[in-house]
Amino acid sequence: MEYNTKKKQLPLPEYGRAVQKMVDHALTIEDRTERQQCAETIVSIMGGMFPTAKETPEAIQKLWDHIAIMSDFKLDVDFPCEVIQKEKFNAPPAPIPYLKGEVKNRHYGRFVENMIAIACEMEEGDERSKLIELITVQMKKDYLAWNKDTVDDKRIFDDLREYSNGKIDIAEGEIRLSHPQQNASYNRNNAKRKKVFNKKKY
Repeated sequence: MEYNTKKKQLPLPEYGRAVQKMVDHALTIEDRTERQQCAETIVSIMGGMFPTAKETPEAIQKLWDHIAIMSDFKLDVDFPCEVIQKEKFNAPPAPIPYLKGEVKNRHYGRFVENMIAIACEMEEGDERSKLIELITVQMKKDYLAWNKDTVDDKRIFDDLREYSNGKIDIAEGEIRLSHPQQNASYNRNNAKRKKVFNKKKY
């Protein structure tokens, strides 16, 4: 018995080896008209394998791209659309542009830094005030997630003032983030989650 693992690797395994054999057969047809009809029949069969896909221009484009890939871009037919080129198909993906620069406080993260920068550029008003309030709430949650001890609101407001270079100055008591008992409850629950996560499994 010959196993599939010993056979030629399929470029697109989702279509199966039977469809791949059809494509290989199409490459051997010398008559161009007959080869064209064969290719169109194969594409029709490929589309029927995924009935949920709509017959949109994008779906048709993908099917013809796939038959070109399965033929190693050697199928000489009149494609109804411009198919992907071999050079582009084998080209490595573009590198992901990672953000550069150190995060000032890792427990707050870059997201908080970006939100503070946006708030600093906004005009005074209800929208800016609401955003600042949401930022302080998020800062306290992040702080408690990384620290076992409780933190008072003043510490959050001081950090926010430092982050914004003094552009956002909240007086103590101006915004009430949470009750100290809520902080203790959050820390207890957070400690329980860490204990369960770090528990060894035998």
